[in-house]
Amino acid sequence: MKIGKQTIKLENTPKILQTSSMVGPKEKQGPLSIYFDLDTKDIFLGEKSFEKAESKMLELCILNLLKKSSTKAEDVDYIFAGDLLNQCISSGYCMRNLGIPFFGLYGACSTFCESLTLASLFVNANYAQKVVAATSSHFCSAERQFRMPLEHGNQKSPTAQCTVTAAGSAIVVPKDFSISGPYITYVTPGKVVDYNITDMTNMGSAMVPAVYNTLATHLQDTGRTPDYYDAIVTGDLGVLGSEIIVDLFKKDGINLQGIHADCGALIYNHDMQDTHCGGSGCGCMASVFSGYFFEQLKTKKMNKILIIATGALMSTLSSQQGESIPGIAHAVAIENEA
Repeated sequence: MKIGKQTIKLENTPKILQTSSMVGPKEKQGPLSIYFDLDTKDIFLGEKSFEKAESKMLELCILNLLKKSSTKAEDVDYIFAGDLLNQCISSGYCMRNLGIPFFGLYGACSTFCESLTLASLFVNANYAQKVVAATSSHFCSAERQFRMPLEHGNQKSPTAQCTVTAAGSAIVVPKDFSISGPYITYVTPGKVVDYNITDMTNMGSAMVPAVYNTLATHLQDTGRTPDYYDAIVTGDLGVLGSEIIVDLFKKDGINLQGIHADCGALIYNHDMQDTHCGGSGCGCMASVFSGYFFEQLKTKKMNKILIIATGALMSTLSSQQGESIPGIAHAVAIENEA
């Protein structure tokens, strides 16, 4: 049921049965290390290219999800997945071996919440019983597509972020499924918001306006205040973007301090790992939610969280044509009580 401007209340409150996460070597060295299911020390994962490595990483993450949830691939009705690469090749090639009906998505770094939104809507409407949401990103494949080849060794701006090498996935089932899990209660799909930022090395600032729009709309539509949630988690605004979003809401008389957290700021130890403004990429929100935050929900250390994945909807072509960077953000409310 749609409420307010753009929020959907999921009356049948589907739940997240299980999650899975996989990260690369740099992410494994970060402060959330113990929460990730799988990791690799080889950025190629035994493959001949970074793109093939990312596809394999996503496949391993999904196979681990099926194992953890005691689910056979043939029992999954649909899978929603996406990545950063042209024509979503990491996801598309991954699906060759799974045999699951597949919806390929592109929302840039917002793709995990986009896929989780659509998965929950399918289950809520009784179109499916088991739906997987998954996304991935890889530092090396993203760098050479969007910025410079790694061999170039170019110096990064202080506002730049590091694309996370990671994958995350979740399986959504009806609320009456026999195994317990946190419920998805509301989703707020985002609008494209563009403040004419053109600096590709300052993605956090480019995505902030979309987060502001989606979060303000979600609070207005639901009648909730930020302190209703134990945490309001953004995807990858990074260190700078996180500071900006807190300041913007402070001007509106809304205090996000102590409630807001950002996956891009959490995944790395910035003092030790030289990641500038933090992490980004489809795998950023996907892995941190599927690892750390899902564990907080399962253990009841947190009972109500709002996750907002953020995406910059530009391409290498649009940037070369002098276009600005449009942003989008999708929000999903997840609670331990329906």
